Amino acid sequence: VWFHKLGEEQSKDTCLYRTREDLFDLTLEASESKKFLFVKSKTGVTGFVYYFDVSRPETLWFLPPWHLGIDMFVSHRGNQFFIRRSDGGFHSDVLTCPVDNNFETTVLIPHRERVRVEEVRLFADHIAVYELEEGLPKITTYCLPPVGEPLKTLQGGRTVDIFKSELCISRIHGIRDSQFSSSILRICFYTMRMPFSAYDYDMNTGISVLKKKETILGGFDESNYVTESKRAYASDGEEIPISIVYRKNRVKLDGSDSLLLFGYGSYGFGPSRHSNCIASRLTILDRGIIFAIAHVRGGDEKGKQWHENGKLLNKRNTFTDFIACAEYLIKSNYCSEDNLCIEGGSAGGMLIGAVLNMRPELFKVAVADVPSVDVLTTILFYPRKRDLEEWGDPRMEQFYFYIKSYSPVDNVKAQNYPNILVRTAYQG
Repeated sequence: VWFHKLGEEQSKDTCLYRTREDLFDLTLEASESKKFLFVKSKTGVTGFVYYFDVSRPETLWFLPPWHLGIDMFVSHRGNQFFIRRSDGGFHSDVLTCPVDNNFETTVLIPHRERVRVEEVRLFADHIAVYELEEGLPKITTYCLPPVGEPLKTLQGGRTVDIFKSELCISRIHGIRDSQFSSSILRICFYTMRMPFSAYDYDMNTGISVLKKKETILGGFDESNYVTESKRAYASDGEEIPISIVYRKNRVKLDGSDSLLLFGYGSYGFGPSRHSNCIASRLTILDRGIIFAIAHVRGGDEKGKQWHENGKLLNKRNTFTDFIACAEYLIKSNYCSEDNLCIEGGSAGGMLIGAVLNMRPELFKVAVADVPSVDVLTTILFYPRKRDLEEWGDPRMEQFYFYIKSYSPVDNVKAQNYPNILVRTAYQG
């Protein structure tokens, strides 16, 4: 990060910060108040933050505490920093501290099991908190006391009611496209049956106004589609969420319908990170094909622990969860083994390869998009830190044999596989 004063020679620029390791990414972001700039260095689940006052940019300050496993996102208002923190890779909370005493922290929103704080948006008089609870989104807004008054807790929060009628939110694009001095929160999202929509939510009155909705040609009517949220049970008793969408009057729900089951479940990313809006699925829904998402462990849908339970020496949970979802859909007459197609890409392609080796008779068709199927050899030859944190280091015996037990190309055997479409790419 370099400091350059406009109008001066570039040779006079000063380096404020330089990463010490190539494995760390570096970002620079302004606070909502525009009074501070935050320099963040991050790798995997660890991130630490420096900051400087824009009126005195020559001095860079470190924002404690920092140690392995803590990731932080910082905002500023008045004489306080607001910090969204992921602690130890398991939980997330929101805390505040004085600008002039970073060690004097106050927890505003404490750790809660199976709740992940996705985003925090700070305003002059409000704070908005976007959370995922049991895989479902929730946005809560709180009024803040006047600048300078003590803030020990958040009280009287108001939950945004835009999502009440929607069981399956595909993705909230974020709540950061709002003005610091305003009381209006801009919320952009799409669901399994709704196209991209943008709402302005008044945090003073609780009234929301639709400002824009993506137009889908061809007489599209979202009321023609049904969304459902179901639960399958893994072998260890864990509930695995399944999101389902189909078109009314085009399906029989007697086991004769075709169904496309999608999964990912790696790096703490759920399918909400992928393009699952209604527009990209209409071509199959209007043909009477059911679309479903298996929210398997390894993603983040039920909190950070959901990710931890599907990585490293727990990675096989990702695959057995997906199989449990397929079995549930068959048993519940959404489809049968003869009309069930599965799909996943990249690390989700590893999921597809693994379940095909484990239970090929469950599926009729499999689609693998640029799949990571030679995971053992790939990590051995290209040991990226991100992959070592996710799968484990195969140079260690316990990880070598565990990864080998599910690595798709290492487990191919003589058995009746379903029809498989593999789509790949070349990166020069």
